[in-house]
Amino acid sequence: MANILHKIKAYLYDNVLTKDNPNDFIARTMSERSLSVQDICNAATSRGGADISASAMAHATELFLKEMAYQLCDGYSVNTGYFTASTTIRGVFDSPSETYNPEKHSILFQFNQGEKLRAEIPTIEVNILGVAEASSVILQVKDIKTASVNDLLTPGRNLKITGAKIKIAGEAAENGIFFINTGTNERTAVEASDIVTNNPSELVIVIPALAAGIYTLEVVTQYAASQLLKDARVAKFDKVLTVQ
Repeated sequence: MANILHKIKAYLYDNVLTKDNPNDFIARTMSERSLSVQDICNAATSRGGADISASAMAHATELFLKEMAYQLCDGYSVNTGYFTASTTIRGVFDSPSETYNPEKHSILFQFNQGEKLRAEIPTIEVNILGVAEASSVILQVKDIKTASVNDLLTPGRNLKITGAKIKIAGEAAENGIFFINTGTNERTAVEASDIVTNNPSELVIVIPALAAGIYTLEVVTQYAASQLLKDARVAKFDKVLTVQ
């Protein structure tokens, strides 16, 4: 049996992603924060015994990632041992002579765990903290045009948001669905007329005309199963979304 080196904490949430068993749950990892390249390099020098400075390591990492992205854009696949990456074309071609059309087709970069990272799994201990408090949560988003899950946003097209207690309800001025640009902190609200489906476990919206960039997603609502809440509560999606 492998030595336990790591611990992950998780809460259980109602499983609204499948309908097979109405009483089952899914575990959602508690993530204290998202680490940047610099954060990891700092940890590598302070904890991991790296023999170069954190700034030098961060510079070299950025150079590696930049070149990796360049090679991926030329159609090469990448295998670092810790993850594999490849370029994928999404969309249907209706005939052998049809050419690539960015209005109909899309390019995605796919990343999967590699052998070295997979080998670390036996060293992880999972601590289930019980069922999460009855609050709203966003579990998954799917960009309908590209079929991308928890990744891409296509402005002007539909986005399916799955979660719990995310129905927009109540008269509070702050209620709504918002995209926050991580670079500028600008908040863009989804117009009420662009909320196509408004259910407790599913929202379907038309994505606003967002500029290219990285975004976080928030749902603010007073919805509760029995009666409206006095104050609105915020469900923040724990993954960033990209407009290319």
